[in-house]
Amino acid sequence: MDNDAIAIAITGASGGCYALRLIERLVRERQSTIHLMVSDAARLVLRQECDLVLDHPPTAAAIARHLRIEEERLQLHPLDDWFAPPASGSAGIRRMVVVPCSMGTLARIAGGISHTLIERAADVILKERRQLLLVPRETPLSAIHLEQMLKLSRMGVQLLPAMPGFYHRPEGIADLVDFIVERIMDNLDLPAAGAQRWGA
Repeated sequence: MDNDAIAIAITGASGGCYALRLIERLVRERQSTIHLMVSDAARLVLRQECDLVLDHPPTAAAIARHLRIEEERLQLHPLDDWFAPPASGSAGIRRMVVVPCSMGTLARIAGGISHTLIERAADVILKERRQLLLVPRETPLSAIHLEQMLKLSRMGVQLLPAMPGFYHRPEGIADLVDFIVERIMDNLDLPAAGAQRWGA
């Protein structure tokens, strides 16, 4: 069992850059093994926002090349692969991040609806009382969105909306992306190297 293995799901909300940067930093700085799931809508967003063109189904090799990371650290699972490690608590994966997390995905997780491996993996993390962190990226928020977030928060899910701060004086988009990625890594108890701290 790899205690530093992390399940990451990329869904169709805007903000695929957060997921790509998180994967890159976890692999380079922490040598983490990533169990990756990419929704069909996420493939469209990654093409539009990040110039990452993925086949259907996508491959780990294409993502590893794009990020210039070791392919062996990246295990990409088809969304209908119910034998993938994230589909069972016995695999021992203790952390999962959905980044960015669409409101549709968030609602299905809140309702226990396992339409794809993404929701099944989240359901496994919840039933095993492990760490699930969702990074919603939507604005404005409806009452439905807020009610689902409150429901998940009461279940122990961590909600970390992609709302970067500005007190660190960002000089570009990369700094804003890293601000969120470093908060995600902090909340996973995997501190980021060189993260700017309040008062430091």
